[in-house]
Amino acid sequence: MRYLTMALSKGRLAELSIDLLEKVGIDCTELKQKSRKLIFTDEKNRIRFFLAKPADVPIYVEYGAADIGIVGKDTLLEEGRNLYEVLNLKFAACKMCVAGPKDLEGKMDTLTITRVATKYPEIAKEYFRHKRRESVEIIKLSGSVELAPLVGLSEVIVDLVETGKTLKENGLVVLDTIADISARLIVNRVSMKMESERINSLIIDLRREIEKEE
Repeated sequence: MRYLTMALSKGRLAELSIDLLEKVGIDCTELKQKSRKLIFTDEKNRIRFFLAKPADVPIYVEYGAADIGIVGKDTLLEEGRNLYEVLNLKFAACKMCVAGPKDLEGKMDTLTITRVATKYPEIAKEYFRHKRRESVEIIKLSGSVELAPLVGLSEVIVDLVETGKTLKENGLVVLDTIADISARLIVNRVSMKMESERINSLIIDLRREIEKEE
């Protein structure tokens, strides 16, 4: 039996993914050890894991270098890859929002926005072009996007909002919600056909575990 290869997003998502995988009987011992290894194995279940930057996980899955991946919905929306999104894992939940200064609250419908700062240019473009039918300049930033409206770089931002604490501390508010975000299980299209039994069995186990925790 060949190994199923799973790509996990580095950081907090990996920790939460490991918790869930262990609950369905997958051995993540190797993965939890501090080491310089790049590929980790659960021999009993014939599963290999590797950690990747979140934005790279859908790429590994689309091209078949990984059969399965766990990644945030924000990354999937931004990357737009050709793969199956099979299960909402419900953890790492937050929202993708348009935010701006408090004095813009309730004025989204009458507001003329010219510049938007974001780490998610594709999501922002899709929202403003298709939902609001507005032509705006999207400015891609890598750091704290909350700074942009405060220094006049943009009128609004598009960003992930978990608690809203950072927004509040900087005098910003949510103006509109674009999408609900959480971790998702994704599968390569060919793997879904070739390894359907094993992958579906894993999906069923994970779904059962998630429902138990709700």
